Amino acid sequence: MKDLILVGGFGTRLRQLTFSMPKPLVDFGNKPMILHQIEAVKAAGVTEVVLAINHQQPEVMLNFVKEYEKKLDMKITFSQETEPLGTAGPLALARDKLIDESGKPFFVLNSDVICEYPLLEMIQFHKNHGAEASIMVTKVDDPSKYGVVVMEEASEARVERFVQKPKHFVGDKINAGIYLLNPSVLDRIELRRTPIEKEIFPKIASEKKLYAMVLPGFWMDIGQPKDYLTGQRMYLNYLRKNAPGELLVSSGDDVIGNVMADETAVIGERCLIGPDVVIGAGCVIEPGVRLFGCTVMRGVRIKEHACVSDSIVGWDSTVGS
Repeated sequence: MKDLILVGGFGTRLRQLTFSMPKPLVDFGNKPMILHQIEAVKAAGVTEVVLAINHQQPEVMLNFVKEYEKKLDMKITFSQETEPLGTAGPLALARDKLIDESGKPFFVLNSDVICEYPLLEMIQFHKNHGAEASIMVTKVDDPSKYGVVVMEEASEARVERFVQKPKHFVGDKINAGIYLLNPSVLDRIELRRTPIEKEIFPKIASEKKLYAMVLPGFWMDIGQPKDYLTGQRMYLNYLRKNAPGELLVSSGDDVIGNVMADETAVIGERCLIGPDVVIGAGCVIEPGVRLFGCTVMRGVRIKEHACVSDSIVGWDSTVGS
């Protein structure tokens, strides 16, 4: 089984971090964003991942691929644009990489999405409905800011239409950026700049061949700082319930709530850490520091008695005392 991850954006919403690092390789939970997705699709039976990158992606992406192909025992390849192709064009460009003799459906993921990735359940959902395309949707409190996915009344899963930023309530489910597509979907896509959400999916829905699975658990697009930090809080809470061993255990009153710290990080005395904090590899947190609601990426030094909150501290930075 194969997977295409859309990583062609320029990361403008996550600057300044993306001036020195491609957005998919920005750390989230102490590992590159995209690695969360690659590990998830591997667990669902994917053996080959295609990264749809833009024409300005630097060498560091290639180094990432070389490292993790060996670690994960997967084939990871590039499909590189020479001009922006939107969210559907990259599928046409990577057509030869996605189609094989088996005719199996393939996953498509937006690289900004962080969630629980129930991909095995999605495969079964896709089979049960005989869909040409299945999309994951998530419920939101304010659907007026998004493109809403409207279901048919006679079916709990078949998509009827899409409504962009509705002024009146039509539903509370939005596209979660995770798709499972039959190879026939590629025949619908031309090699040009095309938005899959506005051109391809509505056409499939009009033919009653598009189904939507409601995503269980948390979901967040972490492509900008405030959403990154919200997503981190959700992710750490998920770990607390499902993998508590990955979180830092308090040795007294020094840790509050959910905190993740790399084993190589050094934390001084009389610090108060948490809730919702991630500390990266090689960090030095000097005595008396207060951290909450923040990410401290690898190689950072935070000097004594500093307080850092609601912030992302980039690699190898120093926060003064």
